[in-house]
Amino acid sequence: MDADELLQQTKALAKHMSVYQPSLAPDITSNAAVSESALEELLSECEEKWKELEELQNKLTLTETDTLEDTGYEFSQLMTHVKALTAELNQWQKKEPELLSKNHDVLVAVGKEELQRVNKELEMVLSCCQTKNEKLNKDLKSEQKWLEEQEELLKAVTDKAAELQNEVMEFSESRAMQELKVKINKVIAYREKLLENLGEFIEEHFPLPQQQRNASKKNVPQEPTADLISLHEILELLMNKILQTPHEPYLTIDNTFWPPYVEMLLRYGVALRHPEDPNRIRMEAFHQ
Repeated sequence: MDADELLQQTKALAKHMSVYQPSLAPDITSNAAVSESALEELLSECEEKWKELEELQNKLTLTETDTLEDTGYEFSQLMTHVKALTAELNQWQKKEPELLSKNHDVLVAVGKEELQRVNKELEMVLSCCQTKNEKLNKDLKSEQKWLEEQEELLKAVTDKAAELQNEVMEFSESRAMQELKVKINKVIAYREKLLENLGEFIEEHFPLPQQQRNASKKNVPQEPTADLISLHEILELLMNKILQTPHEPYLTIDNTFWPPYVEMLLRYGVALRHPEDPNRIRMEAFHQ
């Protein structure tokens, strides 16, 4: 990171410092100026250290430019020189740096300046952390609100689905029963209408033989005959027999059955005669 980028980030963080300034620690200010004697002492120490650095630099320059005049030096002498330099390097690395000045006023001023610098850096870090914390809290509240809305929506949809399912089941059962009742009533009404029409047709076109003779011969004396049953009654007996006792559908013919009606039913395939007993007949199983 170069100096320009660091400066831009510092400016950006400094914009937030005014918002959080009440929560920050007060700035460290120097109430007393450094005395002139302390400044002169500090300058003199700096000059001495600078001179020492120049002397060391000169020595290093001479060491680098110095060449070996005699190529007959032994390898052991070179190794000894390397070991001496290595030992000196280790001593310098282990040596703790000395303070630039031991003057109390100088040390206090330097310490305050360093504390102010650290304080500003910590303020910037604190501002950045608080900004991030606020953003995270805002995001957390938004996510919690969205979660609550989704839970409420899921609950509403679940309740509505359960309600609709119950309504569909109840509606389906009740509707099926109602439709079945309507169909049964229609079948019953249609059956009654058919029976009524059949009865009217039979009474009109197939009257009893006594009624026929009375209509054709009003003045001729008639012989007494047995009580004959109508064609409608014969058909009703045959139907009831085949429906109530399908394992024994045959009906025995007696004197109440008028033979022309029986022969007509057998001729047109409405009734069938028993294969072994000609006095027994049954209705053709049209429903099978």
